[in-house]
Formats: sequence, structure tokens, C-alpha cells
Amino acid sequence: MDALDRERFEVIPLFIRKDGRWEPKPILPEPGANDGIDVVIPVLHGTFGEDGTIQGLFEMAALPYVGAGVFASAASMDKWHMKRLFQDRSLPIVECKVLEFARPLGHWDQFPAFVKPANLGSSVGISKVRNLDELDHALALASKYDHRVLIERAIVGMELECSVLGNDKPQASTPCEVVPSREFYDYEDKYLLDAAKFYLPARIPPEKTEEVKRLAVAAFQAVDCSGLARVDFLLESATGKLYINEINTFPGFTSISMYPKMWAHDGIPFAQLVERLIELALERHRLRQSLRYEL
Repeated sequence: MDALDRERFEVIPLFIRKDGRWEPKPILPEPGANDGIDVVIPVLHGTFGEDGTIQGLFEMAALPYVGAGVFASAASMDKWHMKRLFQDRSLPIVECKVLEFARPLGHWDQFPAFVKPANLGSSVGISKVRNLDELDHALALASKYDHRVLIERAIVGMELECSVLGNDKPQASTPCEVVPSREFYDYEDKYLLDAAKFYLPARIPPEKTEEVKRLAVAAFQAVDCSGLARVDFLLESATGKLYINEINTFPGFTSISMYPKMWAHDGIPFAQLVERLIELALERHRLRQSLRYEL
């Protein structure tokens, strides 16, 4: 909100409580778009905010909104479906297995490993396990957040992030490197400790930088994303192989968030970036409004 030019934009903040109440109450919709609202910036993380739920509400109200649509949001939030879409495009992903609805895991002997709820964000419910004894506890924790749990081989190496911006012609930023202060980049390291280190640009060779950028755009397109996304990578030390870890369809815009910092490094300052996102939202909305939904 602070970044927007108040001579060009009137900002109307709406807050949604955990019990579902809106504060202040939103303007009641006319048939079609909400009167007085030109575009929505859904700075809502996690469940209901990034998983296609709020995006569906905006679609029903014919409101332009920043970021990915319903399908891209839902598919990217669900790590299992996200990986299947990447796999369909032959994009590199880490070996993994999904445990559905408390079915037996079966054979798993690749340790260390990460155990994750399939459908959540911000590293909530994620554990790193080193043996079978730790696995049961990690599965029990992850299953508190989703009925499907993902287990994947842990990659020893470098964590990288790359910002993507655009609609039908997305562009990738210079990637950055994340050095966690803990064993992995968990919730506390992301939001509470302020101890992780970042290197922008990432300390990788030029050819690897170009590979990260190419794969970031490919991941963005694989899930049919629009507007913005941050694609996270793992660079394995032993093999030099690059893996796509996940795509985040509405990355953070806080003081420590790297998405705007990567674009600022490439010559797009914060205020200009927000305005560009609004332009992309309106562009996508005009395209969707040209479609027919009845004979």
C-alpha cells in the first residue's frame, strides 16, 4: 500500500479474519463487478488465499485481480499435482512419494528426506528426517495439515530463488541464493529469526544462472500461471544437477521478501513493480472478459 502513488490510486484495505468475517465489510456487488473496485491485490498467503479459493470469488464477481487464476493457484498450492505438471513437461523434480489418506507408505529408504503436507505453504508442517524412527513422527505432524503427505529425498546443496513476471510472455529475474540459518529454510527462518543470508546475484556460474531462469519460466508456464510467481530451486552439490522445488504464486512482499528485491536488482523498483502487476491483472481480465460463457 505504501508503494502505490496515491495521486493515481485510491487504496481500499479489506481484512479477512480467521473466522471468515471481512473488516471493513466489502461493498455489496452489483451484477458483475463490485462497484468502486477496479482491481484486487490478494496479499493473502496459504489456505484460502493462494489455493484458488479467493480467486474463484473474484472470478464470480468479475473482478480483475493480481496473480494466478483458479487452476494455477490450486495446482501450485498442491505439491503433488504441481510436481506431476512439472513432470509432464519433463522438468527436473526430486524423487518423491505421496501417502494418501493414511495408506501405508510402502518402501522408502532414501535418507535424509523431507516430509511435507501436500497442500500448504510457508514450510508449515515440514520435517527433515534421517531414519525410519523419525519418519513416523514426521508423517503424523504433516497429516495434521493435509490428508495427503509428500516424502522426498533431501538434496544436499544450494537453495536458489527466481522471480517471474508477466502473462503470456513471462520474464525471469536474476536468481538469488538463500543460506538458511537452520538445517533448512523453515517457518521460523523465513518469518521470525531474520538470520538467513541472501546473495543476489546467486553465487553460481553464468550458464547455471541462465538454466535457472529458463526453468523458472518453464515452471510458470507448466501450471498456467499469470502475473507473478517465485520459483524455488535446489542445486545438488554432488552432481551439479538443478531441481525445481516448488512454485509460489503469490510470494511475499514484506521487508525481507526476495521477490521484489530480485526485480529491484534488475532495474524495476518496488513501486514500479506493483504498478506493473496491476497492469498485468487488468490485461488478463480484459482477455477473460472477451470470452463467452453461454450461446
